[in-house]
Amino acid sequence: MTDPHIPTSPVDATTGNPPAVEMLDVWKRFPGVVANAGANLRVRRGSVHAVLGENGAGKSTLMNVLSGVYRADEGEVRIDGTPYHFRTPADALDAGVGMVHQEFRLVPSFTVAENVALGACDRIVRRSAVESAVGALADRFGLATEPDRPVWQLSMGERQRVEILKALWRDARILVLDEPTAVLTPGEADELGAVLRHMADDGRTVVFISHKLHEVTGFCDEATVLRGGRTVAASLFVADTDATELASLMVGASPVVTERPPAREVGEVLLEVQDLRCPDDRGLAALDGLNLTVRSGEIVGIAGVAGNGQREMAQTIAGLRPVESGSVQLCGEDRTDATPRQRFADGLGYIPEDRLGVGLAPRLSVTDNAVLRTYGRHRRGPFLDAAGATDYCHDLVDRFGVRTGPLEEPIAGLSGGNLQRLLVGRELVDGPRVVVAAQPTRGLDVQGVKAIQDLLVSEREAGAAVLLVSEDLDELLTLADRLLVMHAGRIVAEFDPTTAERYVIGEAMIGHSSSASLASSDQGSSR
Repeated sequence: MTDPHIPTSPVDATTGNPPAVEMLDVWKRFPGVVANAGANLRVRRGSVHAVLGENGAGKSTLMNVLSGVYRADEGEVRIDGTPYHFRTPADALDAGVGMVHQEFRLVPSFTVAENVALGACDRIVRRSAVESAVGALADRFGLATEPDRPVWQLSMGERQRVEILKALWRDARILVLDEPTAVLTPGEADELGAVLRHMADDGRTVVFISHKLHEVTGFCDEATVLRGGRTVAASLFVADTDATELASLMVGASPVVTERPPAREVGEVLLEVQDLRCPDDRGLAALDGLNLTVRSGEIVGIAGVAGNGQREMAQTIAGLRPVESGSVQLCGEDRTDATPRQRFADGLGYIPEDRLGVGLAPRLSVTDNAVLRTYGRHRRGPFLDAAGATDYCHDLVDRFGVRTGPLEEPIAGLSGGNLQRLLVGRELVDGPRVVVAAQPTRGLDVQGVKAIQDLLVSEREAGAAVLLVSEDLDELLTLADRLLVMHAGRIVAEFDPTTAERYVIGEAMIGHSSSASLASSDQGSSR
């Protein structure tokens, strides 16, 4: 639907065409929150345009307006100079706008091919034909996947690839990517950057939301910065700026970057995994004789390409996945058969990579989610002490900087970064002895990343054993005292993060460990 009374957009002085995207004075309000307060965005056709801002700055909300998920309360949206008032995401797709969301929107029981083609076929097609076409599309863009595999069996990184394939399958002329590299390795992120660059060269337009400023400066043409729901810098040429300036615009001041923690003496072994074997969701081997130890006062980083057993390892240590053979010892005690609740009582804090579903319950309130681990403390007989639980939640939210509306409202309305802050805060608030953190800074802004990283360092300084699983190699090289590489369910190499070379680590991550510093026969369990 268009409004003929709205004037057409001015042409781009460089191309002679109207902007691919214009969003003018967009307002969007939710109960207790103004997400967008007159935000503006203009994106040139055939460019890669970054949208930056802190968590809660209104980036995802603005993009949800562009993609038809939300309707703006006020303001205008123009595509190629034509005004649109999208009522649904289907309207936006018809106009050529496709969005890859930060939170996955997949049907777990469907295969990769079925998810990609869902709603996009206007006739009956053979499954084999769809699988073949999806496989060819994945190969074309370097998004390795198995078209006939059910989505529920995929890792988070593999699911992200399916989301990207969904938009590519619909041949969107304007592709909006909300934190697309959050679940990718550095090599995969570079490959995606090349794909986006190729798409822009072919005349497509890419709007790229990211907190990783080196990616923005690496393959984006222009950047728009939001703060507090408003545009504070519009269409900056990336070539004329740098990461420091962009970060300052995002937060209103120059942020302090997390520094490598000083070396310290480590203590006793608090987490030990011996010859651990367990199947994945398909019944195939996910962990194939895994060995590792983490001592008091150290951070051990786990690097690896998504789908090599990292998720299963974290879930097995947390007690969420049964062990086929081997053992898990916490604080010197064999807890292989202990329940997740028993392991929590032993002092285990677990930050899962899937914050919604495994970590948090979307339909429950902020308070309910805050006390999920400790609800036994807040009971009054068979009932929950609502006042005590609310006070506990207030303290947690304040301490960990969670930006939220009413605490009795469901958490589904929180931004991805604030969901992560709530989850991390809940797991660390009582000072666990062992911390298993899987992608703890995924989706956070510059200050949020620093805050969570500083918390992990604080746990290390307090004597906790921290096992950090991350697909952000820079994060691992900054925080880890030891760096282990996982491939095919085993530890295949161990590195000193202070001296390791990135390309050698990358070789080990894809299984080319002959050039890497191989782990000892006990796979890094010594020290």
